[in-house]
Amino acid sequence: MNARGGTAGGAPEGGRPQPDRARAAGQRDAVRLPEPAPPARLSVAAQPLEGAPGAVARGADEVFVAASVMKVHILAALALRAQGALGHPAREVTAQERAWAAAMIERSDNTAANALWQAAGGAAGVTAAGRLLGTARTRAAPDGRWGLSTTTAADQLALLRAVHGRGPRREVLAPWARQWVRHLMGRVVPAQRWGVTAAADPGDDVPGVPQGEVKNGWLPRTATGLWVISSVGRVTAAGRPWLLAVLSDGHTTRQEGVAAVERAARAAVRGLTDRADRDREPAARSGGAAGPESGE
Repeated sequence: MNARGGTAGGAPEGGRPQPDRARAAGQRDAVRLPEPAPPARLSVAAQPLEGAPGAVARGADEVFVAASVMKVHILAALALRAQGALGHPAREVTAQERAWAAAMIERSDNTAANALWQAAGGAAGVTAAGRLLGTARTRAAPDGRWGLSTTTAADQLALLRAVHGRGPRREVLAPWARQWVRHLMGRVVPAQRWGVTAAADPGDDVPGVPQGEVKNGWLPRTATGLWVISSVGRVTAAGRPWLLAVLSDGHTTRQEGVAAVERAARAAVRGLTDRADRDREPAARSGGAAGPESGE
């Protein structure tokens, strides 16, 4: 994917420091995630869709160029505008907008994304939508070059929670809007169904039923030729649904970046599954059951 008007320069980096107490608390249940080949960077945020709010993250607040994963944000902003949530009267989504949305998500069409960026209110509209959706560190490109917007894995996970009606922003998007976004992410063309879908159970595809929901981004940077490769979505693994966001940059080839993202997605889900199994063991040995937990 080549973002409209892509410019030179590497992706800005966010701060990595974490509170000492949070680091210490997470030490016992730390999930080992693979490192990408230098000079690449990679961040991960993942959680089960249902049940206990266990999560895994690495560099989740580091900032990356969004590339085409920004298209999910554009679609959510358009839906909020149509809902009347962005200071405009509520209205129906037009047939043309629905056609653009299908092209933008299913085939990653950039011309359609340009049109919907404007329909959603441009950078101002997308930024306003982000405030409602809880994507506090996502910055919409002010000049219309939406692919050079910046985001974090934590923000992408927050957006996925909103799209799936989970977490504190579960009611921001109307039910029809959530279903629309998920439907289109479930219809992404086979050639673009790489990324977080690598973590799905083998043989999870059923004829006529896509394997999870996904939106990927890929962009070679003009100045360096190094690739931004990112993937966000929902998959079913170990019999459970998971929300995953993996962002990366600095890859020498697209193929190298895709492989790194897929390794990280598989490791994140495997680590969370192993953690959940360990957490169940004490209750099973004591003959009791774990207390109820509310997930996001």
